[in-house]
Amino acid sequence: MSVKKITVVGAGHVGATCAQLLAQKELAREVILVDIADGIPQGKGLDQWESAPIEGFDTRVSGSNDYESSAGADIFIVTAGIARKPGMSRDDLLKTNAAVIRSVTGEIKRLAPESIIIMVTNPLDVMAQVALETSGFPRERVIGMAGVLDTARYRSFIALELDVSIEDIQALVLGGHGDTMVPLASYTSVSGIPLTQLLEQDRIDALVERTRKGGGEIVGYLKTGSAYYAPAAAAVQMAEAIVKDKRRILPCAAWLQGEFGMSGIYLGVPCLLGENGLEQVIEVQLDDNERDALETSARHVRSTVEALEALQ
Repeated sequence: MSVKKITVVGAGHVGATCAQLLAQKELAREVILVDIADGIPQGKGLDQWESAPIEGFDTRVSGSNDYESSAGADIFIVTAGIARKPGMSRDDLLKTNAAVIRSVTGEIKRLAPESIIIMVTNPLDVMAQVALETSGFPRERVIGMAGVLDTARYRSFIALELDVSIEDIQALVLGGHGDTMVPLASYTSVSGIPLTQLLEQDRIDALVERTRKGGGEIVGYLKTGSAYYAPAAAAVQMAEAIVKDKRRILPCAAWLQGEFGMSGIYLGVPCLLGENGLEQVIEVQLDDNERDALETSARHVRSTVEALEALQ
C-alpha cells in the first residue's frame, strides 16, 4: 500500500504521540495533526517536524484546525474526544464523544471516502460502531484499537514477573476495552513454553487482573490524565501493519458478522491486518470459561450501546 498521507485527529497526548511515531517510522509521506484547539496542532506539528533532522526522518508533519488538508488521506487515527472528568456521568461521556465522532467521521467521509479509520476514542468499541454507522464504510475499513494495547500490557507484566525478554512473550487479549476484557492464558507462551508451565495459577490470575485494571493503574498515578505512550504505540502498530501489508494477526476491535457466534457488535478479536484494513477475523477455539467471559464482555459492550441509543 503506497501511503502518501495519514491524519491523526486529536492533538492531545495520544494523538501527538501517534503523529511523532508515524513520522519516525516514515509510514507516510505526510502526517497531518488535526484539532479544533487554535494553534495546538500547528505548534506540535512544527515541533515534531523540527525533530526530523535529529531523528532522521523525511515525513512532513504539520497541524491544522480543519480537515481540508486531510483530503485524500489513506488512514485516519481518531483520538479526538474528552476524558471523563469529576462530576461527569458515564452517559455524559458517551453522548459528548459520540457527537464528536459523528462530526469527525462526517468530515472523513466527505474528504477521504476510501480511507481506513483506526478508532482510539473511548468508549472505544461503541465509538467504532458510531464511526461505522456514520461513515457507511465496510467493516474492513473501520477498526478499533484496544486489544493491541491490552495485550501489550499483559505481555509487559509477564516480562516483569518472569524477568524475561518482552520479545519472547506471545499472548492474546480479547473482548471489550475495559474491565471485562479477556486475557487468554491458554494462548499465552514464552518462547513457545506455555505460561502455565512457568507460573502458578494464582500468579497468572493476578497478572490477568492487573491487565484488566491496567489503564486505571496509570490514571491512579497521573491523577489528572490517562495513558498515552502505549495507546499511541498500539495504534501506530496497526497502521504499520496496514501500510506495509504485513498481514499481521493482532487483537483489534472488529465488527462481528457471525464470528464467535456474535453479530452486530464491535469486540476485540484476532484480526489479520493488511493493505485493505481488516482482511479476516481469525476464530480461535475457546474453553467454556473463556467463552463465558467473552460473552460477558459482549453483553457489557451492548449495554453501553443501548445506553447511547437511549440518549439520542
